Amino acid sequence: MKIDVIGEQLPEEEVQAYRRYVHEKYPNMKITRLVIEADGDFVDLTCCTEPVPFERIRRITGYLVGTLDRFNDAKRAEVGDRVKHDFGQSM
Repeated sequence: MKIDVIGEQLPEEEVQAYRRYVHEKYPNMKITRLVIEADGDFVDLTCCTEPVPFERIRRITGYLVGTLDRFNDAKRAEVGDRVKHDFGQSM
């Protein structure tokens, strides 16, 4: 993790305490950068994290699916025949 201190200089022990705090607060996130902005008695912490991968799940023809690769030809045809509704601007 890259740590940047902006503003006043902070003792290394304090910087490491902020690093530990961020890891404890976000235990499941991979933090790539920590920006510590020190201004007198106030400190702002900004964390940059790696994106979390996710799979989009949709309800298609009565099934919750992520991709259509397991559908047979009939289900693929149902997907092709679906009417897509447009949420146009209201008057």
